Amino acid sequence: MKTVTLPETLEAWRQTARQLLKQEIDPVNVNWAPASELSLDFAQEAPELDHQSANGNRHKVPAEFLAMAKDVSCHRDNRKWSMLYRILWKLTHGKPKLLKVGLDTDVVQCNQMIKAIHRDCHKMKAFVRFREIDDGKEDTENYAAWFEPEHLIVKRMAPFFIKRFATMSWSILTPDACAHWDKRELVMTQGVDKKMAPDSDDLESLWLTYYRNIFNPARLKEKAMQSEMPKKYWKNLPEAQLIPELTEKGKRMDIRRNWN
Repeated sequence: MKTVTLPETLEAWRQTARQLLKQEIDPVNVNWAPASELSLDFAQEAPELDHQSANGNRHKVPAEFLAMAKDVSCHRDNRKWSMLYRILWKLTHGKPKLLKVGLDTDVVQCNQMIKAIHRDCHKMKAFVRFREIDDGKEDTENYAAWFEPEHLIVKRMAPFFIKRFATMSWSILTPDACAHWDKRELVMTQGVDKKMAPDSDDLESLWLTYYRNIFNPARLKEKAMQSEMPKKYWKNLPEAQLIPELTEKGKRMDIRRNWN
């Protein structure tokens, strides 16, 4: 049994996978373990970069697999690395069209992971709320937002926010990683605790007034609303504090309509 360190990045996984393929090590004989559980001997093993296997063959994989691996690497479940290696092994050992069949258990699970990641990205686009912060400089405006993604998507999503808020200096803070944009350069740093994020700002009352005015109780569909805006996100959304009040207002309007 070959024990390897669970990688933290896609590039680290690729290096490890190349080494395993070179040595023709079947996935059933690979144990993916956290670094904290490995002995010093295992931890000192350095991955090699050669694509060539022990029998002299060079492995080729379809571009679709590389795209799949890039997406799946954002999932929080560390079983993704062993699944990707099993798929890589099959692709290079007699099943080059595996991804087109779609019935393979690992491929199915990876596709489910990708759907979850895309859903998380969609929620991040919708639910990040910037608040103005005071950095002590009178001539600049800086904003920060707190978000708790289900998966490791902050770096992946940073270009979206740069494009949308290119003229703002902002930080998106999360427990996993933080993205900082100063109108010129993106900098990624480690994750932080929620207490580092601002609680409110002067603009928040304006946003709440706007949200109260656009919320139409007469058209409220509570289940549909919670499907689009799951309750787990409410704690970080300023407008969520208004939802119980506005929902109750909608229910009273329904009662009056049915009565009349």
